[in-house]
Amino acid sequence: MEWLRSELQWALIWGHFLDLFLAYLLALPIAWDREVSERTAGLRTFPLVAVAACAYMLTGYEVLTSSEAEARVMEGLITGMGFIGGGAILKNGGSVKGTATAASLWGTGAIGLAVASQRLEVALIVSLVTFFTLRFLKPLLPVPDHGRGRPMSDDELRQHDELRQREHRRSGGSEEDR
Repeated sequence: MEWLRSELQWALIWGHFLDLFLAYLLALPIAWDREVSERTAGLRTFPLVAVAACAYMLTGYEVLTSSEAEARVMEGLITGMGFIGGGAILKNGGSVKGTATAASLWGTGAIGLAVASQRLEVALIVSLVTFFTLRFLKPLLPVPDHGRGRPMSDDELRQHDELRQREHRRSGGSEEDR
């Protein structure tokens, strides 16, 4: 147990804890929006993505000896976030769903990277812009007519969304997917 006290750098641990916690906090508004919108990724996924991206980058800064190696870690994280986001995109016939969730996941990874890089202003701006875009710009989207020749009413749209959510659950979607 002596090695635990002698080799751990408690100031460094505390600093990293604060970085990881900040990444977590900045992802929560985005996660909340996706959760209340009943998207496949939600309240658990987004904070975990931000914390993981931050942790990988913090580790890279601590163990790597060149900025070139650190850049490769960052490049790998950016590519990996694109891959995870790609998994959130679903194509069904002529319809594509999940692009906002995919872009949000990518942005959440950027929040983690920015916090790890001590670019808190970037992390805060990405968090705010992403949340604002998801929460307040959706009403500006055109309402699909679904082949009716007219836009759906609010009641029809709500019924359509409820039916789609039930079909998603029946097809294997579960709470754990969020």
